[in-house]
Amino acid sequence: MTLIERACETLTTIRDSSPLVHNMTNVVVANTTANALLALGASPAMVDAPLEAPQLASVAGALVINLGTITPAQAEAMKLACEASQQAGVPWILDPVAVGPLTYRSNLARELLAFKPAVIRGNASEIMALAGLGTGGKGVDSTDSSETALDSAKSLAKETGAAVAVSGPTDYITDGTRTVTVKNGHDMMPAVTGLGCTATALIGTALAATKDPVEAAAFGLLYLGVAGEVAAKGAAGPASLQTDIINQLYHLNTKLIRERGNMDEL
Repeated sequence: MTLIERACETLTTIRDSSPLVHNMTNVVVANTTANALLALGASPAMVDAPLEAPQLASVAGALVINLGTITPAQAEAMKLACEASQQAGVPWILDPVAVGPLTYRSNLARELLAFKPAVIRGNASEIMALAGLGTGGKGVDSTDSSETALDSAKSLAKETGAAVAVSGPTDYITDGTRTVTVKNGHDMMPAVTGLGCTATALIGTALAATKDPVEAAAFGLLYLGVAGEVAAKGAAGPASLQTDIINQLYHLNTKLIRERGNMDEL
């Protein structure tokens, strides 16, 4: 079965099973993230209280950890949730937002790696910084290309055992040996805040529906990229694009994936 056909199969599984996806994310994107997951077919939960997060993480289909607007209380809850996920065998994904230039979150991200994420997804500068081979970007924005970060991604994957996804005009997903590319999306998408965070959450949803972390990461990026391409055709600008990406995730189907999906294994 080809990667595109497995992406179609995974989308069908998501729609049929409506997996519970536990999101510990940032205040900028929480609403958009929840709506994107609902549109794709998942059941999102946004729980980050230290007394509740580990209990939910242990029974969810997947856990999404996003460091965007981190607080000390949320950091403690994330550690507890990641530990509970690891003990329960629940896959989780780390989004190391702005790791590199900011010390507190950089240290936290490295602490969380001890709980063995299935996937790490970030922009090129974040991945290079987490791998110890760069200093990070400009705030949450990358100053490096996804191609430049591929060697760092492979190094980080071998170090952590995670599949590492680097977002960019071409997305690269690698486990250190196997590498998959996704070339879907639109050049207006970087003008919408939080679409990288949305990508991470969609990968989390795919993690709940397929056992292969490399493929889950590729499929989540593919779903967002295809939805973004279709949405951009009628968008007046970034505001309407954000809204219509959610609409297009709702309308996403296997026919569209087969027609528009641009995914290859190197």
